[in-house]
Amino acid sequence: MQPYTASLDSIQDFLAQKRFAFVGVSRDPKDFSSTLFREFVKRGYDVVPVNPNAHEILGRQAFPRVQDVTPQVDSVLVMTSAHAADTIVEDCVAANVRRVWLYRATGIGAVSPKAVELCQKHGISVIPGECPFMFFAHNSFHAIHGLIRWITGSYPKHQSA
Repeated sequence: MQPYTASLDSIQDFLAQKRFAFVGVSRDPKDFSSTLFREFVKRGYDVVPVNPNAHEILGRQAFPRVQDVTPQVDSVLVMTSAHAADTIVEDCVAANVRRVWLYRATGIGAVSPKAVELCQKHGISVIPGECPFMFFAHNSFHAIHGLIRWITGSYPKHQSA
């Protein structure tokens, strides 16, 4: 698989949006996706869970698909398998989403060539990889991870850099 890189500009733009859909958040409150979901809520984000197998997640109404979210969102965090991300990005295209973050911590995460290419083809700003925790201030473990990536030159850069 081709290595994709995210720009710091697209990451900052996504995080500036205070409302977005979170596809793939688990109903299990101990799951890592639930931890990330709660962190966004704690930071003041209006996070809309998308899970076809749940009506509610962590006290918030869940929707089966991105295009079912009301009111509509224009940003989506995808935390699924890469295979599932292909269909989810197709849903994002149908819902006129403008920003997609394909989550990845290790392995390929939600990043697939098809999902990235669909975003690019439809003018959707895409973050192909990365963990949002790394970009939150005051998070020691993930801040250290970000520092290591900055030192090694693998931390996302601004597009003009």
